[in-house]
Amino acid sequence: MFMEYVDLGEFREFTVDMYYGRDNHVKCIVPRERIEVRGGEVSKAITRNNFLIDFLKEHIEYQPGVIGCICVQLFYRERDNTIVGCEINPRFGGGYPLSYHAGANFPEMIIKENLQGQTLEYKDDWRDNLMMLRYDAEVIVEPN
Repeated sequence: MFMEYVDLGEFREFTVDMYYGRDNHVKCIVPRERIEVRGGEVSKAITRNNFLIDFLKEHIEYQPGVIGCICVQLFYRERDNTIVGCEINPRFGGGYPLSYHAGANFPEMIIKENLQGQTLEYKDDWRDNLMMLRYDAEVIVEPN
């Protein structure tokens, strides 16, 4: 696979949690800036209400066949709104707990739509600039 070089001095890395309804229209978009990554897993991230939301709504608001959550990984240069996409995953992203705590309750959306038969509207009332910090802890277990 070949991809253009992305200068991390100019671009910031984002994972965007997106939820699509049964009508294949996006219902929620939450960009999470990946500030620190360890072993491929985000260890420090922050929600960002920025240009990425309008860009993604304009370009992939309707996606035939897409239902449920996806996570879009991309790089974003704010000074000129340049976006370099790298992958789309059909699953909850590893940093989704941050989006959940910010108010993007995708499990609730799944239940409302699929079990209760409700029609979902677009939701954008999640909390901006909410930060998540992950850490490792040691647990020592003494023998009996």
